[in-house]
Amino acid sequence: MDTDRYVSPLSERYASKEMQFIFSPDMKFRTWRRLWIALAEAENELGLPVTQEQIDELKAHKDEINYDVAKAYEKQFRHDVMSHVHAYGELCPNAKGIIHLGATSCYVGDNTDIIVMTEAMKLVKKKLVNVMNELSKFADKYKALPTLGFTHFQPAQPTTVGKRACLWLQELMFDYRDLCYVIDSMCLLGSKGTTGTQASFLELVNGDQEKVKELDRKIAAKMGFASCIPVSGQTYTRKLDTRVLNVLAGIAASAHKFSNDIRLLQNLKEIEEPFEKNQIGSSAMAYKRNPMRSERIASLSRYVMVDAMNPAITSATQWFERTLDDSANKRLSVPEAFLAIDGILDLYMNVVDGLVVYEKVIHKRLMSELPFMATENIMMDAVKAGGDRQELHERIRQLSMEAGRNVKELGLDNNLLELIAADDMFHLSLEDLKATLDPTKYVGRAKEQTEEFLAEQIKPILEENADTLGMTAEINV
Repeated sequence: MDTDRYVSPLSERYASKEMQFIFSPDMKFRTWRRLWIALAEAENELGLPVTQEQIDELKAHKDEINYDVAKAYEKQFRHDVMSHVHAYGELCPNAKGIIHLGATSCYVGDNTDIIVMTEAMKLVKKKLVNVMNELSKFADKYKALPTLGFTHFQPAQPTTVGKRACLWLQELMFDYRDLCYVIDSMCLLGSKGTTGTQASFLELVNGDQEKVKELDRKIAAKMGFASCIPVSGQTYTRKLDTRVLNVLAGIAASAHKFSNDIRLLQNLKEIEEPFEKNQIGSSAMAYKRNPMRSERIASLSRYVMVDAMNPAITSATQWFERTLDDSANKRLSVPEAFLAIDGILDLYMNVVDGLVVYEKVIHKRLMSELPFMATENIMMDAVKAGGDRQELHERIRQLSMEAGRNVKELGLDNNLLELIAADDMFHLSLEDLKATLDPTKYVGRAKEQTEEFLAEQIKPILEENADTLGMTAEINV
């Protein structure tokens, strides 16, 4: 471990090995070589002076990245792409003269960026679906468990624990659909030349327009893409990076909302994130059970949401066919957004998988507030017994204020039912009133909504991705 230089916490603490590999030098330079092979194959198939023997030589050495040689060339040339062209050429002496034929640096640089982002989004999709799977199981398990609802974080009409989980899950469903759309619409830059006109390739094929178009189609197919971007400058439009990071920012926002709710519920002692046997919540307060994982979700999520501004500003400030003020920013903003969202989803998966629900606490809090919410039903019963609706409404309001004062000012239990039972205006006994306090009467269609949502919206997504389910997340710290 290097202790005398900065090391990104995204790689040391938060992101998985899988996501780190996608943005690693090995992935980058192996992809460069795959692109050079695809270019050589396409040029061979179009009749250019590239032989099968040269292609075979390129393939034989595609994974032997001679970093030391490339580094030495880069000191000489001050150009990363040409240093690797020459390093590859040393391994492939017969093919040396046709590597990168007709291409610009952006042929390997930009196409690799697109390939890497696409692979990273596929990993994000896999993890997102696994979070949705765990959350759907939680929602189904607690679909009928009544709990106090909150608006403005003030007691409101009851819902169920499972229905509330569906609110979290629905946001992930929207993110999933956005992510799938962006993945499906990804296309390569292709071979567009120095200003996007394909002039160098047109020269190579003696002005044959169809061969130039076919070259792009062949490269896309060889690299596993349906097409290349229709028009470009020297680079693919940086609007693409904006679209990608906006999707990641959307996932981050959804995760942040979930983490907020869990932190509030943990304060209420209703639901807790997992807490390990030897975990320490506070160095000073030994009793503390801090929601550290949810807090970390919130922290990383804010980073991703703010980071999404980077490609937006970069896209907005590109000049004409290209400027290089995108490069340093892209090297930071895009990988770090993916590494952070990877850590967020691992945390999300881990928290949902280990959520602890304290049903008795949930029931106690609900019952302490339910008398206020039952007043409309109580009023209707009193009307049926001969009372005047308007007079009853005013009397219930007065008694509710008195019960509220007892709770807030005197620290007593909610005695609204006792106050109503003692009031001759209502003609209802305490037993009659308590019979109205069945929580299931006040949750509306929460259970049914949960069942319908899971069956109609979530189940098809999980079935479509059944081969990727079953992941577990390991949290480093």
